Amino acid sequence: MSPTGRIDYQSPLLHANGQREASREYHMATWQVVLLGLIEGITEFLPVSSTGHLILIGHFLGFDSPGKTFEVLIQLGAILAILTVYAAKIMRILFDLPSDGRTQRFVGGVLLAFLPAAVTGAVLHKYIKAMFEFPALVCVSLIVGGVILLAVEKMVQRPRYNDVMDFPMSLAFKIGLCQCLAMIPGVSRSGATIVGAMLMGTDKRSAAEFSFFLAMPTMAGAFAYDLYKNYATLSPDNVQAIAIGFVVSFVAGAFVVRYLLDFVSRNGFGFFAWWRIIVGGLGLGALAVLG
Repeated sequence: MSPTGRIDYQSPLLHANGQREASREYHMATWQVVLLGLIEGITEFLPVSSTGHLILIGHFLGFDSPGKTFEVLIQLGAILAILTVYAAKIMRILFDLPSDGRTQRFVGGVLLAFLPAAVTGAVLHKYIKAMFEFPALVCVSLIVGGVILLAVEKMVQRPRYNDVMDFPMSLAFKIGLCQCLAMIPGVSRSGATIVGAMLMGTDKRSAAEFSFFLAMPTMAGAFAYDLYKNYATLSPDNVQAIAIGFVVSFVAGAFVVRYLLDFVSRNGFGFFAWWRIIVGGLGLGALAVLG
């Protein structure tokens, strides 16, 4: 961190032959790091696209981490938030796993649902990261996703599944396929899985809860893969910025996870649909005026 409270985010450039050249620096004030961590924690488990919000805010703040590494790595705070809030339930699942068939099916379903995104993310990593450079795409995805969420919210459905522990493996896998849509920035990982689950017969609460559990391996995998790909570019200042963002996202994420299911059970997803549409519309307007 500089004496002025600014964090310098450095990344060495690579020539085509792999040789490094002088570092480029990305400057972030501490308040910007805190803001991005707060947005990550608040939006990660909401169907509004945390990555989309981070891309738009970073664009208008003038911050652009190489390959969006900062934005991906601060997700660790949100991962630990959900592990903390769900610690008792996770321990019960681990305790029952060796002997309880229902628990074994649930854990197998979560891992099966994780596979499509894991394979797609690894194979298309370079192209997915390239899409992060287009904030207009984020805005359009936010608006389209908001309209879809409104439409699904208004459908009269009779849920067949009310408990995540009873989701069949086939349903879990199909939800995992829906998660692949979130490779497009602005779509929202939780939004894609929740909408997909509801369209396939789950109620709102269980759809959101399964999205929580699916987030654990998905986000941990994305964090580990991105760290593996970019660890050589990280400087001490990078680590400091990521650490601050991690702490803030952990606190905000824990609050959201603790209260989201009750909010959704009472109010549904209409609020988040309009949130997406408004943010996407304002983003397009700001891009048209400010570039």
